[in-house]
Amino acid sequence: MKNTHHDIPPALAQALRQARRVVVFTGAGVSAESGIATFRDALTGLWSRFDAQALATPEAFAADPDIVWGWYEWRRAQVLRAAPNAAHRAIADLARHVPELAVITQNVDDLHERAGSPCVTHLHGSLHAPRCSRCASPQAFAVDVPDEPEAGRRITPPACTACGAPVRPGVVWFGESLPAQAWNDALRAAQGCDLLFSIGTSSLVYPAAELPRLALAGGATVVQVNPAATPLDAQAHHNLRGAAADVMPCLLASAGFGEDS
Repeated sequence: MKNTHHDIPPALAQALRQARRVVVFTGAGVSAESGIATFRDALTGLWSRFDAQALATPEAFAADPDIVWGWYEWRRAQVLRAAPNAAHRAIADLARHVPELAVITQNVDDLHERAGSPCVTHLHGSLHAPRCSRCASPQAFAVDVPDEPEAGRRITPPACTACGAPVRPGVVWFGESLPAQAWNDALRAAQGCDLLFSIGTSSLVYPAAELPRLALAGGATVVQVNPAATPLDAQAHHNLRGAAADVMPCLLASAGFGEDS
């Protein structure tokens, strides 16, 4: 079933009102609506001489930590300038209206938290949680990035306060496993929910893309919010075409979950 955001099915609004355990699973499209370039988009412009495999692997960091750290500081500066959009705020608002809400994201920014979502599971790590590349101890940024570093600029990563090794970004790189605790939390939420929203994700990146299918297998209603078709279209109960910042507030309103309700 395909619907536009101007046509929220009454059955979906009722399902949201009756839901006890809701999962919101988000991807890069939600952050893109706040002006944050997706991973692939960010490799255009002055970064276009690189490819993802040259910037987002443990091997790349070992070979040239300065260029990899510079790339991620450029991305972090972009995130720090961005603000949560209406989709982030609507997702945070859901927590006031459903008994149990789990927010699971593939995004490495903190826009869900800044919008007010209290407990967010980050499947791909976070730009804001650096750690040591050798001993894995959590680290803190000495200073925030007030201005966006020049694209392509090399920046030497700081030294670990525990062992002196270079600090690495706290994200999941190609070839690395998802954080075990985050993945287990996501599996438990997806398998036990009665309503799952898949928002702004291509449903192509595994194992994260398994989550909507696990929810379906458990009998949950699955709703996809995305401007374009994805492999999940044929399985989702509802496909809402459009920007999440438009669709999600409309959906909450249709369920009677206004900001003042």
